[in-house]
Amino acid sequence: MPDSNTTTLSNIVGPSTTVVSAKPVILPAPGRGEDLQVRVSAPATGGDLPVIVLSHGYGSSMDGYAPLADFWAAHGFVVLQPTHLDSRTLGIPADDPRTPRVWRFRIEDVRRVLDELDVLEAAVPGLGGRIDRGRVAVAGHSWGAQTVSALLGARVLDAEGVPGEDMSDRRVTAGVLLALTGKGGEDLSPFAAEHFPFMNPSFDDMKTPALIVAGDQDRSALTTRGPDWFTDPYFLSPGSKSLLTLFGAEHSLGGVSGYDAAETTDASPERVALLQHLTWAYLRTALTPEDDSWQHAISVLQTTPNPLGRLQSK
Repeated sequence: MPDSNTTTLSNIVGPSTTVVSAKPVILPAPGRGEDLQVRVSAPATGGDLPVIVLSHGYGSSMDGYAPLADFWAAHGFVVLQPTHLDSRTLGIPADDPRTPRVWRFRIEDVRRVLDELDVLEAAVPGLGGRIDRGRVAVAGHSWGAQTVSALLGARVLDAEGVPGEDMSDRRVTAGVLLALTGKGGEDLSPFAAEHFPFMNPSFDDMKTPALIVAGDQDRSALTTRGPDWFTDPYFLSPGSKSLLTLFGAEHSLGGVSGYDAAETTDASPERVALLQHLTWAYLRTALTPEDDSWQHAISVLQTTPNPLGRLQSK
């Protein structure tokens, strides 16, 4: 039986359609040491398709996050998935001289994907002329969320607390940030402070609208705090934001990177189904303001008995 949290949401999203994909689409990336590999997925039919660039978590690749990527593509989005340098598929050793800068390469990867939309569009037979370049969103999980948050306006503080380079991108209209890490400084564990100096964000300029998703059981070795650490991006950023807190969810949020992925410690198809529907509805309305899918989804979540999560907005 379908879960009560998603039965009515399915009526909002509508039926799925056939998805076509191409991979790897190779984008030259001078200075990166490896050309950028991208997977492109899109519905087989339809026009004026909005775009989502999906940034994977540590160690994954363009082949990860099928529960989200396939769902979004089957319901009207073009989904672009770059493989970042930390991917296990590339096998770059920890002592590689690029390692301290991988966080910056990741951001550059996403920007490169947006720069090369023409190439990516041409890689999928039948996709030409069907992309709406004026409707672009970014999404990411864990390190991927940190990556795309920079395009929304988040910045990295240096040792003196001064914000670093502004890497926001005007082409991006909205974002979905899944399990995005919180404040740095004294909130980091000693291990994180020593090994990940870039995990010292400022959300003061993260003005682009975003849906932030946190699990209320997400306990990370990167912080001295509890699961509330992952709600910082919502409370510390300005502008239009929504926070979805998933009950019982750990860092994998039920299995967004793949139900059978080794890092999924809290497998829950019901929780992932809720995320599929809510993220779709959020991005649908964020990129098409006259669309009321998000308002309907909020109403469903708020009136469903025994909901899987709690939503708040500002």
